[in-house]
Amino acid sequence: MDVTRHSFHNQLPALFAAIADAHFVAIDLELSGIPGKQINKPRVDGGYGDGKPSLQQRYEETKKAAETYQVLQLGLTCVGENRDRGVYVVRPYNFFLNPVPDERMNVERIFSYQSGAVDFLLGHHFRMDAPFLEGVNYFSRAEEAAARFRATQRQDTTSVGAIHIRAEDTVSLDLMRRLREEVNGWKNRATVRPDQNVMGHELTTHLQPEPDFLNFAASSSAQALHPERGLNSFQRRLVHQYIQTEHPDLVTITRPGFIQIVPYDREREDAQQKSRARMFEEKLTRQIGLRWPIEAICGGDLSAINSHSFFTTQKARQEKIAADFVQVREQLKGNSTVLAGHNLFLDLIYFYACFFGPLPDQVEDFQRTIHELFPRIIDTKYLATHNVEHPALARSSLEELEERLSMQEEPVIELHPEHLKYAFAKPAHEAGFDSYLTAKVLVRLSSALEKSGLYLEENNNLLVNDDEDYFTPPEGRSPEPRSLGEGSGAGPLDTSAIPAQLSAQLPASEDSSTSSQGQSKHTPISDRSLFANATVYDLLGDLPSDEDLATRTLEPQKTVAKEQAKRERKDEAGTRKRMPAWESTFWEVYGNKLRVNGTVEGKCDVGFWPYQDGE
Repeated sequence: MDVTRHSFHNQLPALFAAIADAHFVAIDLELSGIPGKQINKPRVDGGYGDGKPSLQQRYEETKKAAETYQVLQLGLTCVGENRDRGVYVVRPYNFFLNPVPDERMNVERIFSYQSGAVDFLLGHHFRMDAPFLEGVNYFSRAEEAAARFRATQRQDTTSVGAIHIRAEDTVSLDLMRRLREEVNGWKNRATVRPDQNVMGHELTTHLQPEPDFLNFAASSSAQALHPERGLNSFQRRLVHQYIQTEHPDLVTITRPGFIQIVPYDREREDAQQKSRARMFEEKLTRQIGLRWPIEAICGGDLSAINSHSFFTTQKARQEKIAADFVQVREQLKGNSTVLAGHNLFLDLIYFYACFFGPLPDQVEDFQRTIHELFPRIIDTKYLATHNVEHPALARSSLEELEERLSMQEEPVIELHPEHLKYAFAKPAHEAGFDSYLTAKVLVRLSSALEKSGLYLEENNNLLVNDDEDYFTPPEGRSPEPRSLGEGSGAGPLDTSAIPAQLSAQLPASEDSSTSSQGQSKHTPISDRSLFANATVYDLLGDLPSDEDLATRTLEPQKTVAKEQAKRERKDEAGTRKRMPAWESTFWEVYGNKLRVNGTVEGKCDVGFWPYQDGE
């Protein structure tokens, strides 16, 4: 479903409800630029050459890019689990982001476009004007704080520095002379009203100012020549400053073309202050815009949303929408939804900079911050390449994975009836579509990996075995980094770069032989996964059946049967396969780990996988 700035407010209640009911949410971003290739990049040992950078160095490169470039499009796919029918119901959303904030918020953005990124996007029919014309407003948490601070400064007139007029500025000096004369004359003027004293027939006078306001405009000659101009901003500041310092019993009100000066009235001023604060909060709530769903995903604070003013819909439905929203808001409060993505390390850095604020300098601080916001995250690229001997060489693009996995009949995935766009269209590198593919890959790939059972023995050795070593070919042969999403158009894999042992079948025993290059042909079964092959999905079409599992030499037959029984969960619709439960030890192996090819570490560990919310 495409959501524009015009439809966003009406769609927000349904989006909140979809997030509240979601089993997980998949995201994808389209960007105005990505980290460029570093030539003669520094090695971990401090020198320069072709050595692999550390995770910290890769993070710094991506952080710099995220601070320079703009998120142009966001895809969110909410995946609900219908246990009664044994299906996963997906709701894909596609948003353009408006990079230009409301100028009344006094927050400026500076962003850039990368020529290669623009060429890539145009090649996939991306409409470059859409973010500006259809994009949804948003503020990060940091931008919201800046807007509030500047609004407070505007209200605090004492924080404005005094203006000093230069001796040669005769126009301003003349303006101030005329202002003093008019204000003093207005305050001193009185009308003489004859009033007869009934007893003594004497005439007395009563003095009162008239009228009860003074309108101060530009000089009469300037007003006559250019009546539409009025006072400029500098002149308005001079008037405000003069009244504030010289006449504390008066206040100024800016009007079109002039400034109105009136006596100070506490009750009126308090009412106006409350009105201005309410209007500011309403404008700010709308400017925060697309960050509200992000806050809902991470269990953030949604209390500032006033459903009656935020959701523009028919009045007859307002009460029901307000009541439903209160219930959904309570459901979302403090509950973080599982967040998924493909090649998520890069997207998370941009995602944080866009919706939360400045990125920390150290990757360890970033890992800790992300884990606090999203205790459970899943990178489908890591799922597809975990325990692959050379993950950088594995064909793990999103489109290729989805195409292969689509041959699986189960788990069953359905598009929600109100989100059928991608049932008929397949717009490659549209963020909403790519988030939809990511959701499908996660459901089917995790189910396939769990069915294989290969993670069980590895999980038993988690405390004593580190993750596999990683290999990255020289820069000249390494695959290009993901350019705003990966596609099947990147060209075939260079099979000459794949070591011969990667195409070998699972060994019959743990005895290994050595190739002519001195490398082991086989990897012990405990260190291999279903996808430890020349491609990450070579065995998908030949997943072991229940009978095969019972005869595999991976584990004793009784143990396999026992674990298989645990993994097969039944529902009212029958025995349809599902994803591993979030409480499964499966996610100790695959959860909260991000693939970062081309680095020394090869991955980014975000933190422990909590078995229950709030753990």
